[in-house]
Amino acid sequence: MRTALVIGTGLIGTSAALALSQRGVVVHLADHDPEQARTAAALGAGTDEVPEGPVDLVIVAAPPAHVAATLADAMRRGVARGYLDVASVKGGPRRELEALGLDLSAYIGSHPMSGREKSGPLAATGDLFEGRPWVLTPTRDTDTEVLNLALELVSHCRAVPVVMDADAHDRAVALVSHMPHLVSSMVAARLEHAEEAAVRLCGQGIRDVTRIAASDPRMWIDILSANPGPVADLLADVSADLEETVRALRALQSSDDAKRREGVTGVEDVLRRGNAGQVRVPGKHGSAPRAYEVVAVLIDDQPGQLARIFADAGMAGVNIEDVRIEHATGQQAGLVQLMVEPKAAGVLSGALRERGWALRQ
Repeated sequence: MRTALVIGTGLIGTSAALALSQRGVVVHLADHDPEQARTAAALGAGTDEVPEGPVDLVIVAAPPAHVAATLADAMRRGVARGYLDVASVKGGPRRELEALGLDLSAYIGSHPMSGREKSGPLAATGDLFEGRPWVLTPTRDTDTEVLNLALELVSHCRAVPVVMDADAHDRAVALVSHMPHLVSSMVAARLEHAEEAAVRLCGQGIRDVTRIAASDPRMWIDILSANPGPVADLLADVSADLEETVRALRALQSSDDAKRREGVTGVEDVLRRGNAGQVRVPGKHGSAPRAYEVVAVLIDDQPGQLARIFADAGMAGVNIEDVRIEHATGQQAGLVQLMVEPKAAGVLSGALRERGWALRQ
């Protein structure tokens, strides 16, 4: 791939353009808002000039409701050898293109499974997709050349290609992305009118659960409008679990021993099923989840503290697999939880103590 046209310069489109530009591809940028395309160009994602002739690949990064129309326009104008979209739903756009009577041999659907709570070109990064799954949904009509262009795009973005059926993809993202987002929003909504004294008690748990609720509602209305059925089916299952859990909790309030035992069984059931589901979530780089030891370090909220910890860990020859930070309420201090291989925990703990860090057992 030598040339590409990215239509839609938001977070995903600009991030893909940055990755391609960094690898020598000449990228042209277009957007319904010319100022947004100019912003992406200023960031080094490419040029907002119109290409002089057909490019190798068109990447449509528009909201799901506009994907089919944008693709159809580009395909009718013959602006590329291959056409691809990065919308978070795949079945709907494909069926819309089929209904328009277009030849879909030059088209392939795709969905990079990566994002951020922030949107727009200023939130984009060239490494947004690194190590993340990138779903491709070819059909029997998809040309091999177009599939190869899509695989080249995924490779340039350092993502991991995953081939799926379009409708299977939509059911999968409803489970792992769309439904969890709504549940996160519902939990966060409980905080809107909560007493300030209660909100001040928020810790890492509530931050983890509500983090994705900070995303742009307008964007999510577009996404959910394109995949409502599978999401509604999953929420119905969640609703049934909620009803059973509510009944179990009410039973725990009973003065009757038998009812309380039923309540314990009901609550334990949902917690154990939650354990069983959580361990299936892939770990680092999409591999099987691994058990890490936690080395907890107390820090002051001052510039350079994290850099010093990572540098000291590096000096000790220990790789930090993951990190979490808990901020102390009302204090300029916090707790950094460093996740490391079990065999490295003792080495890291000893090295950090030698360098003056305070560790929490």
